[in-house]
This record gives sequence, C-alpha cells and structure tokens, in this order.
Amino acid sequence: MPSATDASDIALETVALTKRYGRTVALDGLSMRVRRGEVFGFLGPNGAGKTTAVKVLLGLAEPTAGSGTLLGAPLGDRDARARVGYLPELFRYQAWLTARDVLGLHADLAGLPRHDRGMSIDEALHAVGLADRGDDRVGTFSKGMQQRLGLGVALLGRPELVFLDEPTSALDPLGRQDVRAIIHGLRERGTTVFLNSHLLGEVERVCDEVAIVDHGRVVAAGPLDELLGAATVRLRVSGLADPASTLAPFGTVVEDPPWIAVRGCPADRVPDLVAAVVAAGGRIYAVDAGRETLEERFIELLGRSES
Repeated sequence: MPSATDASDIALETVALTKRYGRTVALDGLSMRVRRGEVFGFLGPNGAGKTTAVKVLLGLAEPTAGSGTLLGAPLGDRDARARVGYLPELFRYQAWLTARDVLGLHADLAGLPRHDRGMSIDEALHAVGLADRGDDRVGTFSKGMQQRLGLGVALLGRPELVFLDEPTSALDPLGRQDVRAIIHGLRERGTTVFLNSHLLGEVERVCDEVAIVDHGRVVAAGPLDELLGAATVRLRVSGLADPASTLAPFGTVVEDPPWIAVRGCPADRVPDLVAAVVAAGGRIYAVDAGRETLEERFIELLGRSES
C-alpha cells in the first residue's frame, strides 16, 4: 500500500506492531494500512495473530511495541473507538431480552443520543432483516438470526469503521448473500469494513484489498486483483508424455492431478495452448480459463512463509 496516501484517507494503520504474552509472540512487527471507504479482508490460519491484532486495534489489549492509528487517533483513543462498530466471532445475548432490548442496551453503552436511539434501532433491524422480529425474545431466535442481531449491534449509530469477525459463519447461503448486500451497502455510504473471515470465497466476493497474515506478520497485502496475479488456465488432459515442456511456452506450469495449471497465460493464447496439447498427442477433457483463486493464492503464500 503506497506510503504517499493522504493521512485523512487512512481508516487504520499499524507500524511494526508487536504483542508478546510471556515468551509467546502473537504479533511480530505487523504493518498494514486500511483506507477509508474500502472493504478490507484480514486473512490467516488459526493462530496467525488475527484475533490478537483486532484486540490491539480496538484498544482491548496493549501492544508490546510498535504503533498504530485508528480513525486518525492513536490506538486506544476513546473518542475514536466510539465511532467503531464491532461484531465479535463469539457472543451471546440473554435469552429473555427482545432484539430491541439488546439493541437498546448497546445504544446506551455506546452513548447514542436518546432522541436518535429509536431511529437507530429501527435502521439496524431493517438492515439485518429483523424488522419484523424486533419484539421477539432472543431465546426464540435461530443461530443465524442471533448472528444477524449481532451484526445489527455492530451497525448501530452508523459507525465510520466496522470490524466484522466471521460475520457469515452461522448463516445459510441466502443469509450469506444478505450479509454481502449489507457490506456492499456500507461501502456505498463510505463506511470502512474490516472483515476477518475464513470463508475465502466470501472474501473474494466483497473485498477491495486483502492482507494475509501468518505468524503475526503480513506476508502479502494489496488490491485483490493484484494479489491474485496473472490469468491462469487449468486443463484436464491425458496422453501428454511431458506436460511441463509442452506447456512451458505459455506460462508457469503447476501440476496438481488431475489438473494442470498454466499461470500467466492470457485468454487470447488459450487456442494456441489447446493446439499445442493436441499436436503433442494429448487429449483435452476440460479447459478453465480464469485466474488463480484466493484459496489457491492463500495456500501458496502460507507454504512460502513456512519455507
């Protein structure tokens, strides 16, 4: 991410952020930048430091070293935190409360002006598809509906920055589609979204930029299009004595039976590639021209960081 970006365009930034718990290093010089108004995907395997990073960014934990800013203020600043919404991965609301009760309690905790609370609660219920269940008790909600309610809490008061930790983990495909629509709506109104998710397909659908973190440090970051790199052609073939030499003129060959991937092969060269396979005696059963998926890139980067 370019260092020349105007400071007023930055929603959050960390510089060499480090967090140790005794001898355990949870964050190891984490540096990243999130611009205002974008949907930012924060990815990594279990134990990579994602949860610790979010805690430090939200002021719930003190960094051991390094620095950072949140909405233009140092990490931990109370005024900045008041402009942030947060959906944690694990949460639970009392079963006897109604959805409106839950939202009202959090509106009180957030210090929303009393004259705005009713409208804010109605807006949050509508945004997450619970407008007709606001007076129902949480104990009657399915897990997916409780997830929607948690998302509604995060959206109270139209925050400038929203942290979403696995927002679709309990939702069915239709529910995930609804959450994607909510995230797109947040982007359209200029809200910054910091999305932590292990569902890489969901991240690929909604994020503008992505950071992949491992062992407490960023191993790759940037716009999704750049991170996924050049076009890739995947083939299912038989009868090729030496696939690598036949396909090498078209790009980098990666064999992953029953598929062979040719990275860096543009779409306009696919007919030539197919002709070369046939000329070499190969039989083609499938051709998939596209680009590397986020999952493939994720696995590649993590494998590289381990080496």
